[in-house]
Amino acid sequence: MRGFSKAIITGNLTRDPELRTTPNGASVCSFSVAVNRVYRDSNGEQKEDVSFIDCSAWGKLAEMISQYAKKGSGVLVSGRLDQRSFEGKDGVRRSRVEIVVEDFNFTGAARDNGSGNYSDSGSATEVPTSDLPDDIPEGEIDLSDVPF
Repeated sequence: MRGFSKAIITGNLTRDPELRTTPNGASVCSFSVAVNRVYRDSNGEQKEDVSFIDCSAWGKLAEMISQYAKKGSGVLVSGRLDQRSFEGKDGVRRSRVEIVVEDFNFTGAARDNGSGNYSDSGSATEVPTSDLPDDIPEGEIDLSDVPF
């Protein structure tokens, strides 16, 4: 049986993305996303918990993220989970789980580029509502009408 790994998070960048180049010439961008969770404790009081999720992107996607994303940017990130093991300075073996980014979207209103959606292909898929046709049917779609 094969495993499956997919993570989708939304939150805010905790720092400006850091772009590096590997010895082989590949671009890699590292950043961290703060993900907030609001819940009620046993006394009914509202509490907030924050998780900091490390992420890395590669290639053109890495370059686009480093160019447009800034600390505090609202983002939606999806990708696969990856675990890396390494030896710390103290000689103790450690491991780290991060999201290897496959898709990246801005969620906040402040965007420098205007399109707001990036994927491995580097193409924007967000469509402005002014470009949508006027005759979009309302309600459920009958799948038997779909030609494929």
